[in-house]
Amino acid sequence: MRYTFSLFLLLLAFWASNSNIHTGLLFFLGLVSIMLVLLISRRMRLLDREALPLHLLVRIIPFYAWLLKEIVCGSVYVLKLIFRGKEALSPIIITVPLDFKEDLSKVIFANSITLTPGTLSLQLDRDSVQVHALTRELADELLAGEMARRIKELES
Repeated sequence: MRYTFSLFLLLLAFWASNSNIHTGLLFFLGLVSIMLVLLISRRMRLLDREALPLHLLVRIIPFYAWLLKEIVCGSVYVLKLIFRGKEALSPIIITVPLDFKEDLSKVIFANSITLTPGTLSLQLDRDSVQVHALTRELADELLAGEMARRIKELES
C-alpha cells in the first residue's frame, strides 16, 4: 500500500508539472488516468521495493554528487589521454567481484561504471562485472573499491 500511495503522489506531481491547463475536467481525467495506471500496476504486481526504491531517496543524493565529481574528473582524465596520443592508452578488460546484497546495487554499480568516462561495463553476472578500461590506472581505481564502498552505503 505504501508503494501505491508513493506512486500516486509521484504520478500526480508529474501530471501537474506537465499540464498547462488546470480545469475541473482535466483534473478529473488526470486522476482517472492515474488511478488506471495504479490499478494496472497493482494487478501486474509491479510495485515493490525495487520498482520504487524510496529507501534510497535520502542516501542517493550524496552518491550522485560523488558520481558527478567522478564523471567530471574522468572526462578531464580522458581528455588528457587524447592529447597524449595512442601511446598513453593501455586498454584492459578486468573482472570486478561483486559483494552486494541486492540486485539493484549491482545494477547501480554497473551503470555507474559505464557513466564514468574511460570505463565500460561489458557483462554483469551474479557475482562479478566485466569491465573495459582505457588504462591500467582506471582499472586499478575500480579494483580499489571506492565506488563499491559507496554503493554498499546505499544498501544499509
